[in-house]
Amino acid sequence: MFASPPLPTVGFLGDLARFGEATAVIADGRRVTHRELAGAAADFAATLGPQRRLVLLAGRNDLASLTAYVGTLGAGHVPLLCDVRHLDRMREAYSPDTVVLDGVIVSQQPTPQHDLHPELALLLSTSGSTGSPKLVRLSQENLRSNAEAIASYLQLRPTDLAVTTLPPHYCYGLSVIHSHLHLGAAVLLNEHSVLDDAFWQAAQQHRITSFAGVPYTFDLLDRVGFADRIPASLRHVTQAGGRLQPERVAALARLGEQRGFDLVVMYGATEATARMAWLPPHRAAQAPDAIGVAIPGGTLRLESMPELGADVGELVYAGPNVMLGYAETPADLAAGRTVSELRTGDVARIGHDGLIRIVGRRSRFAKIFGLRIDLDEAERTLDAAGLPARCADGGERLVVALTGPLSAADRTRVVATAQQEWGLVPSAVRVVEVDAFPRLANDKVDYRALVAHAAQEPTGSTSDAEGPGLAERISRTFAEILGVEPQLTDTFVGLGGDSLSYVEASVRLEQLLGGLPPGWHTRSIEQLASTADPPIRRGRQVETSVLLRAVAIFAIVATHANLLTLLGGAHLLLGISGYNYIRFQPQGDTGARVRAHLTSVARVALPAIAWIGAVTLIAGTYPWRSVFLVNGILGPRGWSEPAWHFWFIEALVALLLGLCALTAVPWWRTAERRWPFWLPFLIACGALVTRYEIWEPRGGDDIHRAHMLLWIFAIGCSIARAEQRWQRLLVSALIIAVVPGFFENPAREAFLAAGLLLLIWVRTVRLPGWLATATATLASASLYVYLTHWQVYPWLEDRFPPLAVAASLAVGIGVAALAAAGGDATRRLLSRRSRRPAAPVARREPSPR
Repeated sequence: MFASPPLPTVGFLGDLARFGEATAVIADGRRVTHRELAGAAADFAATLGPQRRLVLLAGRNDLASLTAYVGTLGAGHVPLLCDVRHLDRMREAYSPDTVVLDGVIVSQQPTPQHDLHPELALLLSTSGSTGSPKLVRLSQENLRSNAEAIASYLQLRPTDLAVTTLPPHYCYGLSVIHSHLHLGAAVLLNEHSVLDDAFWQAAQQHRITSFAGVPYTFDLLDRVGFADRIPASLRHVTQAGGRLQPERVAALARLGEQRGFDLVVMYGATEATARMAWLPPHRAAQAPDAIGVAIPGGTLRLESMPELGADVGELVYAGPNVMLGYAETPADLAAGRTVSELRTGDVARIGHDGLIRIVGRRSRFAKIFGLRIDLDEAERTLDAAGLPARCADGGERLVVALTGPLSAADRTRVVATAQQEWGLVPSAVRVVEVDAFPRLANDKVDYRALVAHAAQEPTGSTSDAEGPGLAERISRTFAEILGVEPQLTDTFVGLGGDSLSYVEASVRLEQLLGGLPPGWHTRSIEQLASTADPPIRRGRQVETSVLLRAVAIFAIVATHANLLTLLGGAHLLLGISGYNYIRFQPQGDTGARVRAHLTSVARVALPAIAWIGAVTLIAGTYPWRSVFLVNGILGPRGWSEPAWHFWFIEALVALLLGLCALTAVPWWRTAERRWPFWLPFLIACGALVTRYEIWEPRGGDDIHRAHMLLWIFAIGCSIARAEQRWQRLLVSALIIAVVPGFFENPAREAFLAAGLLLLIWVRTVRLPGWLATATATLASASLYVYLTHWQVYPWLEDRFPPLAVAASLAVGIGVAALAAAGGDATRRLLSRRSRRPAAPVARREPSPR
């Protein structure tokens, strides 16, 4: 049996106590100092014993896992970090002395069993994701030099705070932790997706200064509107883990210039402990296609490849962060340094500006969504699973080709294997069927031909041929409702969903998922598919806002048709409109948001103008001010029918246009980001100057004018932002305080207040299936019911009030269906025109610079 050498005095991250009371970690709202982290880590290390051990660590971005890792590493033991999914595989391959899961020791040998080289400090998988038993052996010097280099070129400060966006077993995610803790700075431990509101609430609350992402991270950020969520404290955004499109780099760099953060594009590999090159921020906008220059202390050179030309070569890196070598068996852990420089496998060119640009690969590896995939190993894995395949790098997708015929089950197994083995999302896998694998003249597989074949097949979900899977059905639902072609990473809001389309979407999703998860409209299609929970209770779940919308429009029509008297429905609809305005905020830059706002306004205003104008042309019913929705602004102050029939739509359009104008103002967007709850709440309070006749005395029919109703709309906005209990209590108190006395009609005031309070405290209700369908149908048609009922109920209200109501609702629902069909037809026509082949254009090769 091997006699383990004594532990080193202090390993990497073993001296954190020197930073004293400075914050080291924020986890679950708790701040842990460097001294406290060092003490907890030492306590954990004591449980490992005095002899040096190989410790298999599988954990997450939580305090217990981090403490175990820091304790293991700092005490001089050798941690082997892995994804929890690959714990058993690594245990079988390396027989670790100790196994730790989520910060807790789950097994431990009485005495160490491994011969560990004195320089060996850490073991990581070559990709951090595949679970391959081939590991990278890293030394204390590797870890220390790379952390110091990163801290140097990022100009990190002890006051910096990085949020974890990547798993700790992935070298990029681990390097963020290393570089900050080694300097005495702090990390905010997070396990939320960047799509979750909780992520951004924590980022704002704790004032993060650093954000790291792989290309897929930035794809997700596009869906939630990164520009609108950037904390004012953010100092730098770093990107690595794969190539980000140059136009995206340039756009992020320009955004950073506007918002005060640096974009730092980085290049690296686990074999280099993380980083090898970085692109100085001031050069990102001008050279977005470059990986930059070598990190401090390292050098990059090109090794000639005559077959590819004189100006390109394989990129080779040397520096103190180059690994000791690989390990494939436990015996390799005793080896010393076997590598002095790192051949990256990337083909590169050094430009006249001194910056390095990657132009291709010379080996069989791919980086997909920031994950490095060994394509040969992928083929072996699939073959072992009974799926003899050939795998190729399709750029943003892993192309998996199999000889046909393929069954739906085969395709499902390929996607499931890619998810389980390599952590790829379904949209990153392209399964194609071929008659035979194409071959080159030397009889090797022609992988370029496979990629070309995949590009020629119709795009879409990898499960297209296996029938409509859940994610595919959700995609089709969004496509039918919004008239778009969604990707699996898209969200309802990101696809342009708004308050007029969410009713149908929410009801149809509830049928598919068995329930609506919180914030469903900001979750990607993939995430929605993963929340499926077939209902075990009878009935269907409906959002309270949908139910209230249906109740309000029914109350309006029934009151006007003399079936009953239930006033306040239109005012409640205005509050619901404010609620939905916040929930379906368009994302993107200022121009994109303004355009999206104007589109939403047009979806209300244009049908109204068309209907009112048509009725006026035929029957001469309304004045021109009503046709153009300005009667409340230019008309007489007193109520007169029919000029005031459409006051609700006029007020809504005016308020939305006002907010659209504010959206274009930079300071408004900053205020929205910094004070998401307080901004609408304070607007609601400020708007009470008209509610209480402080600004001007009330006169005429002012309770139907936009400026008098802003407080109701703003309360609806506040409800959407009231995520915490104390916020909901505060908005509830405001409603109870200010609604009474507004109409001088207690029943009307009670109806409005009750509806708004329900919207705060009861987010969903469960209804019988038939009632849920009727509710959704009526709510989605509420605009058209409101528009058309004025021309329907007067014919029947005196003798048949119930029939007057039924006819009004039926006509409105019918017109809504016709409008939807017309919109679908228009989209199909535009789609066909957009697919017409364009005239060929000559391609011009770029001239050398």
